[in-house]
Amino acid sequence: MKTNKFVTLLLVAIMTLALNISVRASQESEVREMVNRVFQQLKSRDYGSVYDGLPSSSRSRMSRDRFVNALERAQGIYELDRMDVGLVKVAGNLAVVDTVLYGRITLPVQAEGKIVVQQYLVKEDGKWRVATGDQSTVKKFLAANPSFSKGFRIKSPRVYVKQDGKWVEFAPPRPPRPRA
Repeated sequence: MKTNKFVTLLLVAIMTLALNISVRASQESEVREMVNRVFQQLKSRDYGSVYDGLPSSSRSRMSRDRFVNALERAQGIYELDRMDVGLVKVAGNLAVVDTVLYGRITLPVQAEGKIVVQQYLVKEDGKWRVATGDQSTVKKFLAANPSFSKGFRIKSPRVYVKQDGKWVEFAPPRPPRPRA
């Protein structure tokens, strides 16, 4: 009798673990799909759809027209080529995805470039929404979920340009400090 209970408990534990792994894999897949979808929308200049994929807090602070116009003004400055999607971390309604975006800078000089950036997503109304540019939303969520950042190192974006066949980190010039 004790053996049957042990076997039953063991099977329940294995099934629960398998279900958790399956749910996590499904969520990670959904997050990857959303990051790729937004990249394709940016690449094809479908800025209205990008706006629709923003969290409600971002949409409430900026109108659709203003958002679309800002991205349209930047069109001649760079061209996106491809994106590599790395590690995906999901915890509740927040996800972070390591990505590398490759493209070409066209103005003021022509050069190959890449941006190593973490994409932040929040889940609203059952849908993943990209909040990467919305630092206030991301900071609020991270403050409310400190254990998330412990398990996943948050990194600042880094920009590189290709010089002599090598990637060199680009550091924009800092404005001079006012003298006291």
